[in-house]
Amino acid sequence: INRINQVLLNATADYKAEAIRQWMESVIDKMDRYKAEHYRYVEEGITLLELALWKAKLGEKEEKAVEERAKQAKVDTASARKDRRITCGADIVIKNVLPFLELK
Repeated sequence: INRINQVLLNATADYKAEAIRQWMESVIDKMDRYKAEHYRYVEEGITLLELALWKAKLGEKEEKAVEERAKQAKVDTASARKDRRITCGADIVIKNVLPFLELK
């Protein structure tokens, strides 16, 4: 706002409307860039949140898995990890956290 005020002080009457239009376009462009940057940060944060929830679920189940390994000679690790990713509850948590991160 200070920039446009300085420009308008020295501008002729014919140029003021054009100066205001250029200033408004630059402000809108900056807002669009900031919104896009915010969206990238939200996506990154949601991904990290999902991974953290999955890791916590893996750690929780790992204690139980140690006991089960003694009983079972063969454990399908990839299947167990996939199952814990599905059951970690990330979809529920993210659905409730996302509204606080979105721009309105």
